[in-house]
Amino acid sequence: MKILCLSASNMVNKQGAESTSYRVCEIVLQEMSRRIKLVEQGIIELKKYTIAPCIGCGECYHTRRCIANDDFNDVYEQLITSDIIVIVSPHYAPIPAKLAALLEKMEQITFLHWAKDNSYQSEVDGILAGIISHGGGGLGVLPCYKAMVNDTIANALDTIQLKLIPFNKEWNTGIALPVEKSVNTDVSKFPVQEYNWEILQNSIAQYASKIANVACEVYEMK
Repeated sequence: MKILCLSASNMVNKQGAESTSYRVCEIVLQEMSRRIKLVEQGIIELKKYTIAPCIGCGECYHTRRCIANDDFNDVYEQLITSDIIVIVSPHYAPIPAKLAALLEKMEQITFLHWAKDNSYQSEVDGILAGIISHGGGGLGVLPCYKAMVNDTIANALDTIQLKLIPFNKEWNTGIALPVEKSVNTDVSKFPVQEYNWEILQNSIAQYASKIANVACEVYEMK
């Protein structure tokens, strides 16, 4: 079984484990590997790719690829060969621009074909998906992150026909992770966000278990 974790952060000054999104991806893969046999796993850092917005040229109707954006095609090829995709996204406005552009292009490819034939199945049809959001706020803002980040991404995933795994009835579009505190310093322009990683790992582990259970059911049936 192949799982890819997509780190959507645009923060070029934070690399690898310094990036919250990347670190969450590492925990996701670690937790998933404890629960199911993974033949392949990996992290896609969107910050390393140039994902341009869709211009609506329509050429992807013929090619199912973007004729003007090889980096998008590279990421897309990785995604369509996966069994599970977990998107880890910080709260921006409301989601990072490259993630928005990636989903936009995938939606365009799917929509153009679906509009001609409502029985069309996209290349990611039925692939299992999870969503984990985070930002600079504490527990009180998590419902806002759900509405702005998780639900926004979930709407796009529904259009492109991925199968989103809910956490529970209330958190039906994944989970959101809070900071323990955010501290302003003279050293950085940005507030320093401090996380309780023990608590966060427990939340991620619970969601990973949900995804793994569904994956076992779905892929054993196939």
